[in-house]
Amino acid sequence: MMDSGMMQGMGMMSGYGMFFGMFFWILLSAGVIALVLWAVQKSGKTDSAAPQETAIDILKKRYARGEIDKEEYEEKKKTLQ
Repeated sequence: MMDSGMMQGMGMMSGYGMFFGMFFWILLSAGVIALVLWAVQKSGKTDSAAPQETAIDILKKRYARGEIDKEEYEEKKKTLQ
C-alpha cells in the first residue's frame, strides 16, 4: 500500500516538472524573440534618424574651410536658392 502512494506522488511531481520545463522554454523563446525584435528596431532607427545635410549646409562648410572663395560661395548660393 505504501508503494502505490509513493508512485502517485512521483507521478504528480513529474507532472509539475513537465509544466515548469515547458514554462521555462516558453519564457526562453519569448526572450530570444524579444531580443531579436529589439535589435532589428534599434538598427532600423539608426539609419532613418541620421540627419540629412542640405546643399546649402555643405556649401557653408566648404566656405568656412576655405575651399571656395566668397564669389564662388555667393554664386552657388544664388543657384541653390
